[in-house]
Amino acid sequence: MAGDWIKMRADLHTHPKVVRMSSALKADRLRIVGGLHSAWCLFDVHSVDGYLDGYSPETLDDLIGFPGFARAMIAVGWLEDEGDNLVMPRFDAHNGQSAKRRAQDADRKRNVRKASAPEADKKRTREEKRREDLKDKPLSNAGVRECPPPEGKFVMYQGWRPDDDFLLKAAQWGLVLTEPPPESTLAEFVTYWEAEGKIFHHVQWEQKFAQALKRNQSRYKPTGDKRNETNIRADGYSGPWRGDAVEDSIAAMAEQLRGAGRSESEIRNILARNDRDIFGQVESQERAGSVVTLEPGDYIAHQ
Repeated sequence: MAGDWIKMRADLHTHPKVVRMSSALKADRLRIVGGLHSAWCLFDVHSVDGYLDGYSPETLDDLIGFPGFARAMIAVGWLEDEGDNLVMPRFDAHNGQSAKRRAQDADRKRNVRKASAPEADKKRTREEKRREDLKDKPLSNAGVRECPPPEGKFVMYQGWRPDDDFLLKAAQWGLVLTEPPPESTLAEFVTYWEAEGKIFHHVQWEQKFAQALKRNQSRYKPTGDKRNETNIRADGYSGPWRGDAVEDSIAAMAEQLRGAGRSESEIRNILARNDRDIFGQVESQERAGSVVTLEPGDYIAHQ
């Protein structure tokens, strides 16, 4: 019938089985491909289940005009001889109407994907474009709060932003930030909590944002025994680690003083005076077990 077709691989002429048949029959590989085409067409036209009743290898050789071809197909597993019948293995996978429908469907879907890719790119959601535009931009340089935050408790909403003094507040809450967090982090925070539907005051949202940033910092915090650290701290001290509570407090206060415009020498003098009177007590209590610093995962590990 006009328009009929069969499936054949584009690289069939280099297939290992074709090479083996070519060597066995001492024939050109392209002639082997032509013989396969004739044999597979014969099955496609005269068989509905992969069986040719009453056919022998010699019959197939005669029909396609290639002596010994059927035995060569049998040797590589492309044909089986059952005495009174010839059988094509995996006929349903490669021949017959169902296989053709599958091939046509696959080709149609492939063409649809190619045609729709540019359209899909144009139809990216506004939120995806916004996130891409804001990626890695710091809060201080990207985006402006459209209006003041609502009074009282409110549900998180798109456009929410922490106050301009967020870095100073974060330092007071124990989070030392050397630079504003990227806009992409804020967008992720807002999107998550907007879906949760929880209500908090503005300052509580800022605290939650600081906690999220702190968790992100801890996730990439290097492990090891910090008591061996000897780098110079903000108060000028360069001895062994004095405990998490002491060191974190000093770092937070230093950041707060920097935000107030104090010089490094002034910060060092202020913190050095407070160190013995205040932090010495914290250090001794931490070593005695009265002050305990929990690392991320401690609570989960003991639930």
